[in-house]
Amino acid sequence: MLITFKTSAAPDVMMLENLAEYLLGIIGKLLGERGVITHDELPAAIEKLEAAVVVDKQQRTEYDGHFHEGEEGHKHHEIPIGLAQRAYPFLDMLRLAHKENTDILWGV
Repeated sequence: MLITFKTSAAPDVMMLENLAEYLLGIIGKLLGERGVITHDELPAAIEKLEAAVVVDKQQRTEYDGHFHEGEEGHKHHEIPIGLAQRAYPFLDMLRLAHKENTDILWGV
């Protein structure tokens, strides 16, 4: 199922339900049928999501260094897309909504 986030400050952001649930969980919100991130909640939400991206990047850097150890003769494995790439459109929306002092809605 696709979840669409809306705000007057940015284009709509659509994502799969499992990613929406994960990103909202990071910022302390639950994915319900409908919801809102108020303009007052945006600074904390941005801070939490940015911190999660930093942690993910650090963990991926450590993982990347050990990814191919002992894989002699194996084909190259792709490393999954990180949180920074997945969260970028949503984080950008949060920042723009904060700048414009608007809320973000979903399920409307």
